[in-house]
Amino acid sequence: MTERLLVVVAHPDDESFGCGSILAHAAAGGVDTIVCCATRGEAASPGPDGGKVTLAAVREDELRAAADVLDVGHVVVLEYEDSGINGPLAAEALVAAPLDDVAAMVARVIDDNRPDLVVTLDASDGHRDHIHIRDATLLAVERATWPVERVYLACLARSLMQEWVAHLGAADPDSEYLELGRLGTPDEDITTVVDTSDHYELRWRAIRAHASQASPFEIMPPDLQRAFLATDRLRRIRPPWTGGPPERQLLRGS
Repeated sequence: MTERLLVVVAHPDDESFGCGSILAHAAAGGVDTIVCCATRGEAASPGPDGGKVTLAAVREDELRAAADVLDVGHVVVLEYEDSGINGPLAAEALVAAPLDDVAAMVARVIDDNRPDLVVTLDASDGHRDHIHIRDATLLAVERATWPVERVYLACLARSLMQEWVAHLGAADPDSEYLELGRLGTPDEDITTVVDTSDHYELRWRAIRAHASQASPFEIMPPDLQRAFLATDRLRRIRPPWTGGPPERQLLRGS
């Protein structure tokens, strides 16, 4: 039976900036892939005419174009609005929605698509939408009728994030991300390290499909770009991690 992967994210570009190599690696291994995106990224930046409706349409188109690059089989977009990094929340914003309600929506996607493996971002970048969809996804796995075998959080290693913050501070000292505090997952909490270097150029193609957005990787020197994008680091949630050296495989048949 063909293995199936569901990646759940908050915004268009999270699937490429955060999980692009995971999706490419899975598709290359014959895995069916699905992306569930909670919002259309309306708060990311002004649209071409300054309107969030136009930006939402642009970003959804970019999401689907990047998914095509990564050979994603199916894209599901939920109806929440982007909450932004900070500031007041619209009534329709993802973070304004009760966690139980978001979890119910994600559980429905799980039951409809029956994945063996679910991945979401670990939210160690501090973005409030990432935190909310992470918590909703973990709750949805528990509440879904379909029994998901394996669950992982895609991580940003703290050691790499410290290097990124140093470069960001020099390149863009007014960045909102510099206000989010200590970022990244402690390196010792990472359970799974997968070499995805074969998909490095493909991941860049997916990232650049999000032409309306500035990639956080663009300001990095080439060696740091590769450290982020050619190796995937994850934390296994299900089955529970019991210790030992990091596992080197994510897919059942790899």
